[in-house]
Amino acid sequence: MAIFEIDKGLAKRVKPIDFKVEKDLQRLVEDNLKTIFNCDLIASEFFTGNIHSGRIDTLALSEDFNPVIIEYKKVASSELINQSLYYLHWIKDHKGDFQIAANKAFGKDVKVEWSDIRVICLAPEYKKYDVHAVQVMGANIELWQYKIYENGILSIDEVYRRTTAITQHEYTEGALKNPVMVEAGKKAALTRKTATYTIEQHTEGLSATMLELFNEIRDFIVELDNSIEEAPKKHYIAYKTSQNFVCLQTYKNKIALYLKLNPEDIKPMPRQGRDMTNIGHFGTGDVELNLQNSQDFEEVKNLIREALKNIGG
Repeated sequence: MAIFEIDKGLAKRVKPIDFKVEKDLQRLVEDNLKTIFNCDLIASEFFTGNIHSGRIDTLALSEDFNPVIIEYKKVASSELINQSLYYLHWIKDHKGDFQIAANKAFGKDVKVEWSDIRVICLAPEYKKYDVHAVQVMGANIELWQYKIYENGILSIDEVYRRTTAITQHEYTEGALKNPVMVEAGKKAALTRKTATYTIEQHTEGLSATMLELFNEIRDFIVELDNSIEEAPKKHYIAYKTSQNFVCLQTYKNKIALYLKLNPEDIKPMPRQGRDMTNIGHFGTGDVELNLQNSQDFEEVKNLIREALKNIGG
């Protein structure tokens, strides 16, 4: 993709550059972790112990309180996928070590949510074989591609993220019974953490009217962009790209949405809305919308679009 800088009506091509060393990429992301992935840093170069003998580039906690591992490469390398799978296996077997590290970083009150573990790979490009390998293994590994340009612009785009659980039968069939890929699939099946919670848990007991409204809202959100992931949590459903932009909670007589927007920028606040700054609630977002029917929803669709734009979507 060509990037141009416009100056007084003239277009100048902006050339891509590269980081001198991999550590520069890591330092940039860690210094801006909240902005880029909306995570909080636990540790850089986290040592996994004498037996495992590894170092996780970036260990963090997501906005949903899930563990996050980030691994970097400044060139395309299949080693990145292997390292990520290695560390995914480690964190599954060392929840206590992660909890201790999180407590040290954020205090003893932090409660880690183990329903999901994010493993993020960040590289300038991926070989088609690497993308296929991650798809076949079914591991909860996200592939993100970055580009940096001479004018200081950094772009980060999602290449692949697993959104549904894959059965062992599918691993085997997908790998065409290749012994290496089948074995990799078996390991991934042991290390991946499929979602503990489901959409059905959030819709159970809803009246026909509320269920219809829920489906209307859900369809609208996921169709905004093909990169949007729907992630059921214990108390809410998160809609996200690199970070949440809407969190949805179901109630007997309403659907509540929490949007990643600044309430001060919304003037006037719609009748369905409320400023939730400094008010505790499940999910993330400072603007609450309480919807009871399709008309309520129709009037606030533009705010959902703005929430997606607000996180760079």
